[in-house]
Amino acid sequence: MEDQIEAVQRMQNYIQMHLYENITLSDLANVSLYSPWHSYRLFVKWLNRTPADYIRRLRLSKSALKLRDTQGKVIDIAFEVGFDSVDGYQRAFFREFGCNPHEYAKNPIPIYLFIPYGIETATVRKEKTMEPVKSVFIQVLEKPIRKVLIKRGVKATGYFDYCAEVGCDIWGLLKSMPSISGEPVGLWLPKTYIKPGTSEYVQGVEVPIDYNGAIPEGLDIIELPKSKYLMFQGEPFEEKDYAEAIEQVWNAIKKYNPSTIGYTWDHSNPRMQLEPIGTRGYIELLAIQ
Repeated sequence: MEDQIEAVQRMQNYIQMHLYENITLSDLANVSLYSPWHSYRLFVKWLNRTPADYIRRLRLSKSALKLRDTQGKVIDIAFEVGFDSVDGYQRAFFREFGCNPHEYAKNPIPIYLFIPYGIETATVRKEKTMEPVKSVFIQVLEKPIRKVLIKRGVKATGYFDYCAEVGCDIWGLLKSMPSISGEPVGLWLPKTYIKPGTSEYVQGVEVPIDYNGAIPEGLDIIELPKSKYLMFQGEPFEEKDYAEAIEQVWNAIKKYNPSTIGYTWDHSNPRMQLEPIGTRGYIELLAIQ
C-alpha cells in the first residue's frame, strides 16, 4: 500500500510542476513507475477522480486566483493555464464555479477552489521518524482590529475532527477570498467567541474591519481587536512528516515562557495556525499582552 501511495504522490508532484503543459497518461506512468493502465487505476483509487478531472479542476482554480489578483485578460489566462480555447475555458469555469470568468474578474465572489491535498499528507500518520527540529523561530507581530469570516464546527478541538464535521472543501472557499494575512487560518476560539453547540476549533479568513463584501452561506463573522502575537515557526519539513513537524512546534510552545521578553499569554484572543507547508515550516500564533 505504501508503494501505491508514493506512486500517486509522485504523479501529484509531477502535475504540480507541469500543470500548464500537456500532461499525458504516459507522463504520469513514467513518474509513477507503473504501467499507464495501472497508474490510472491507482490515481482514481486514492484520489477519487481521474487525472484529467484533477488537472482540469486545479487549472480552473489557479485561473480563478489569477483573475482575482491580476488585471489579466480572460483570453490570456485561459491559454496560460493550459486550455485550448476560450469558449471551452468559459464553459468549464461556469460548470466548476457557477459564474462566468468575465463576471468573476469584475466582481470576485467567494467560490470553492479545488485544493489538491497530497495523498501522503492525507493518508500517512507515522510514528516519529524525522530528525528533531533544530530550531523554532519566534517573532513578535501585531494584528490590526479586524473581522474574521469563520465556519464553525460542532465539537471539533482540532483539524482532523473539524474536517470530519465540516469537510475539507471549506478551505477552498476560504482561500478564494482575499485576506489581510494573505491566506486562511485555523483558530482555537476563546469561550467568548464560541456559540452554544459549536466548536472551539474553526477555520476562517481575516478581512478588514470595514469589510462589507459577500458572506458565504454557513459562515459567521466575528470581530477581533488589535493585538500582539508571538509567531512560532518550525524549520522546513517533508510533507509526509507534517504531523511530527506540528508536534515539535507544539512542544516548543509548551516550554516557552513569554515573561522572558516582558509579556504574558493573552487568552482572550484566539490561538491561530497557518496551513502546514513543508517549504516554510509549520506556523502557529499565540496572543500576548
